[in-house]
Amino acid sequence: MAWLLLALAAVFEVVFAMGMKMSHGFTKLTPSLVTIVGIVFGLWFLALAMKQLPVSIAYPVWTALGTLGTVALGTLMLGESMTPLKIVSVLAIVGGVIGLKVSSG
Repeated sequence: MAWLLLALAAVFEVVFAMGMKMSHGFTKLTPSLVTIVGIVFGLWFLALAMKQLPVSIAYPVWTALGTLGTVALGTLMLGESMTPLKIVSVLAIVGGVIGLKVSSG
């Protein structure tokens, strides 16, 4: 259950990041509200996951999954470039997340 909560937290982290981009510095109301909802729910689900997972696993995995989701949506929705170095970097993040998951048992 903790890993599901952590996955939900990561989804809301992506919502937060994308909402912040779309808010144009909090000058647009709806994306600004979406950003706030993303922050609140992301941190709430992260806190719930941390009841069962160590912080040394939960926090890095949360940030990594949020990063991966944000890179993917930035590329797909916003037309941001996906360079070879970005691909290698994303694969390194995936490797780190797998290593943390395996190490947690």
